[in-house]
Amino acid sequence: MKRKGKFKIKSLHPIEFEPTLKEDFSRTDTWRIFRIMSEFVEGFEGLSHIKSGVAFFGSKRASKNHHFYKLAYKTAYLLSKKGYSIITGAGPGIMEAANRAASSAGGTSVGLNILIPEQQTANPHINYLMEFRYFFVRKVMFAKYSKAIVVFPGGFGTLDELFEFFALIQTEKIEAVPVILVGKRFWKGLLSWCSTQLTKSGTLIKSDLALFKVVDTSQAVLKAIESFYHKKRVRGKRRKK
Repeated sequence: MKRKGKFKIKSLHPIEFEPTLKEDFSRTDTWRIFRIMSEFVEGFEGLSHIKSGVAFFGSKRASKNHHFYKLAYKTAYLLSKKGYSIITGAGPGIMEAANRAASSAGGTSVGLNILIPEQQTANPHINYLMEFRYFFVRKVMFAKYSKAIVVFPGGFGTLDELFEFFALIQTEKIEAVPVILVGKRFWKGLLSWCSTQLTKSGTLIKSDLALFKVVDTSQAVLKAIESFYHKKRVRGKRRKK
């Protein structure tokens, strides 16, 4: 097992993309169940030390000179200094910016890399790396160890992760966490469509639009997270009385 910094670098499985062979039991759906189980077990064990994790999602195509790359760096740096662990999908762009900031701040910089045919090489700013074969296992790790979700502009992958969290929180499959969208201008069209088309058609209720905050600055991200948990603590104290 390799090491990088003070944390273990862990690869759960080798990359395998050969066609499945019916005569090979290890390549059947039955055997695949055990591989899935092993990813869950190793994922839970490997990430059990992560406390106060904040997941960063966003485009892998954002360059170092892009406004949102710089803002992601500034935001992750600020959160790291406040004691939060930064968790990303380990790739370039926004993910790299967040991991780089966490590493520079002396914080915990976690990368959950996905093994896909178009191989994604983990960025070099991660001090705790885990690699997954299955997207759905990786999503469970994000959901379990993230106390807040910060979503920067991105494509299908970013939207998939965002709406996955919306669905989990809406259906109470996970405990509610602050979901913060960064970039009001970028998200305006999508959110306008959700608040008009979806609510008018009855497929969404207005209270669902309170599942997230939309901000433009790193300080606003921190404030949204701290405000969420302050209100939660206050509610908890009231229940005990």
